Amino acid sequence: MSNVARISKKDELLAKANQPAEDAMRLHPFYRGKVETTLRCPVRDVKDFAIWYTPGVAAPCKAIAADPELVYEYTHKWNTVAVASDGSRVLGLGDIGPKAGLPVMEGKALLFKYLGGVDAWPIMIDSKDPDKIIDTVLLLQPGFGGVNLEDLAQPKCFRILDTLRQKAEIPVWHDDQQGTATVTLAGLLNALRIVGKKLNEVSIAFIGSGAANVACARLIFAVGADPAHCYMTDIRGMLNKRRSDLELRKAEYVDNWKFCQTTNAEDRDGGIAEALRGVDVVIAYSAPGPGVIQAEWIRSMAKDPIVFACANPTPEIWPWEAKEAGAAIVATGRSDFPNQVNNSLGFPAIFRGVLDVRARTITEGMCLAAATALADMAQERGLTPDYILPTMDEWQVFPREAAAVAAQAVKEGVAGIQVTYEDELRQAEAMIRRSREMTQAMMTAGLIAAAP
Repeated sequence: MSNVARISKKDELLAKANQPAEDAMRLHPFYRGKVETTLRCPVRDVKDFAIWYTPGVAAPCKAIAADPELVYEYTHKWNTVAVASDGSRVLGLGDIGPKAGLPVMEGKALLFKYLGGVDAWPIMIDSKDPDKIIDTVLLLQPGFGGVNLEDLAQPKCFRILDTLRQKAEIPVWHDDQQGTATVTLAGLLNALRIVGKKLNEVSIAFIGSGAANVACARLIFAVGADPAHCYMTDIRGMLNKRRSDLELRKAEYVDNWKFCQTTNAEDRDGGIAEALRGVDVVIAYSAPGPGVIQAEWIRSMAKDPIVFACANPTPEIWPWEAKEAGAAIVATGRSDFPNQVNNSLGFPAIFRGVLDVRARTITEGMCLAAATALADMAQERGLTPDYILPTMDEWQVFPREAAAVAAQAVKEGVAGIQVTYEDELRQAEAMIRRSREMTQAMMTAGLIAAAP
């Protein structure tokens, strides 16, 4: 390919990459929001109000007062999740506040419904105080079946999650931690299969040590990667035993200080360039690019390098630049490039399974079950360097993932309802199909207007 043709191709790719932002600015004000409430029960005429409201509603109220567990049978609680955020760490945008973060949380609720059949609602919290956030979630939990924490800055996100998991009576998870780690692990397992390498033998550079990569490292180490052969960087450079700044704040940055002790056995110094030298895999959840990772640093990696450049909205290095530098497999967090490593492949189905068995928590084993279901389906479809994970169009993966999570919850004894894998597969498929068909029917009927 000539230089002129190569430049033209790059311009075309850049234009394509910028198109979603342009469309978003046109369509968000047109629709004025992405989610709304609708009715689950029929209203045949106004006489039905006596059933759904007063005086009839007093009967289920009294039944729930006598047996609180009946709230799951008589109300929406069984299928409703709060998407709770203070807007302090939104996508790659940083601390933009709860109002500016609302479009993201609405989008999250849309994905919950369309991909998982889960009713979700954004809860924007006008406080950055972790104690107030914890108290708010605990006060709201009677009306929800689960809580998805979203876009919370570190280090407070770790304390918020850990405290709520201890105190809440419903499952709480932080999608930027557990969700990101689940989908990343699934993609990594299949990428390694393609290049013929084993997880327990490879070296990995984790670029960025925020909530996403801390959780990725924890889960990846838990399933077999050797921390001693791995490296992690933050804004100050490589983590190692001499990072006195982290030692002074180890009560806040518990995992980061732990990684200073357990990773980087060579005791390397430096930044991203030094972390990538000779490693098999780079997993980046850091600052939006491009240019955060340089092509020459990819060239310094081991044979057949795997590059996960997952910063949003723009990856740390454009996929075509990483490929030109020799990357065997490139993944990003974006849907307009191959190999999207995105939480959307995880949280809708995971919560579908969690809600359906009334799980009390979401364990590491449940995350691994979800990752395995994702990886297995892609293998069945046929792995290639541009296909390491199912896409969101392959919606059959979501019921399979939900069933795997539900079965694991039952196995671990954290489920409130005993459900078999097969029963949950059927139930989840019916719920997800219903959500998709409802949306299509509303579009066909014009109840959701056609985009201009």
